[in-house]
Amino acid sequence: MFSPVTSYLFCCRSLLSTVLLLGSLKSTLAQCDTPSPTTASGTHAPSGPYCSGDLIFEDEFDEFDLKKWSHELTLGGGGNWEFEWYANSRYNSYVEDGLLYLKPTLVADEMGEEFLSSGHLDINGGSPADECTNPQWYGCVRDGTPTNYLNPIKSARIRTVNSFSFKYGKAEIRAKLPAGDWLWPAIWFLPRWNLYSGWPVSGEIDLMESRGNRNLVNGSGVNIGTQMVGSTLHWGPASNYNMYSLTHTEKLDPNGFDADWHNYQLTWDEKSISFAIDNEPLATFEPPEGGFWEWGNFDSTGLDNPWKHSKSKLAPFDQEFYIILNLACGGTAYFPDDATNPGGKPWANTSPTASTDFWKGKDQWLPTWQLETDNAALKIDYVKIWAL
Repeated sequence: MFSPVTSYLFCCRSLLSTVLLLGSLKSTLAQCDTPSPTTASGTHAPSGPYCSGDLIFEDEFDEFDLKKWSHELTLGGGGNWEFEWYANSRYNSYVEDGLLYLKPTLVADEMGEEFLSSGHLDINGGSPADECTNPQWYGCVRDGTPTNYLNPIKSARIRTVNSFSFKYGKAEIRAKLPAGDWLWPAIWFLPRWNLYSGWPVSGEIDLMESRGNRNLVNGSGVNIGTQMVGSTLHWGPASNYNMYSLTHTEKLDPNGFDADWHNYQLTWDEKSISFAIDNEPLATFEPPEGGFWEWGNFDSTGLDNPWKHSKSKLAPFDQEFYIILNLACGGTAYFPDDATNPGGKPWANTSPTASTDFWKGKDQWLPTWQLETDNAALKIDYVKIWAL
């Protein structure tokens, strides 16, 4: 047994050791000469300030951590009238052998083909975790009719909107892209708080977008399917003034980005945003001293500068953004009507029955998905974010 004196000394030493340990942990971030400009928030964001190179977010998908990743639950089609229904289902989003899979399935396989033309969908759940996340574009309640089918595809879109957002840093996401006609994989970032107003005024950062068609060729003879990926900044003072064309870059790979794994990389500092793939730089976008307002030459529009009160020329990209991983399908914006594809394109972007036409043309695209394999899945090996 300990004597009272021995017990007192033991407790004091233990307390001192604990204090020293906590002090050591707290001081590790303060040991750098200049703190990083990176900030982060959310339930899975470590407390700052950070030093350059600090790993501030990581997921290697040893498990599917739904405390990090929340699912979008909507029928809205992302503002592009896409054909998918985003759901929280382990058929569409799951982790296996250290990889995240986002995979499309057919609603008809689950509910019957007749349901598409006559069914009723109300995806408002009985608890906050099951509530529809976006009611825009008839996103929560829809009825199928013989001319306007319900969304024929189920898929997944996951995000760190509550768990992690960051401003300035380096990101690397290792992924293998899907193959399958009219699939649309994306790795991107949206602003946590929309400080400057709604899209695109508060910005959007697209690290990677691609098309799943293996043989989709534009009028210039360029394969814009699996052989091409794009990276883009979306910005502008109003939705009809989205100047993404000034901040868009592409990379071609004749083997197809579905054939192998690649590292999609972002470097975001206080003056510019850079994109790279496998450490090969693609583009650096740095606005002039007058910021994106000057770059977009918006003085002649008669609009007011929504970023004029910011102290950063990088506004709207001077706020925290969160991570999004998703696999969309079709829609009326991303797949050009004038591109050629084996078997044609089942719908026209201007058609009011695009989703119906897409489903009725399933003999063209469904064999390319090879749903009995993981061919049509967007696969993610890891997501890592570092402080600058």
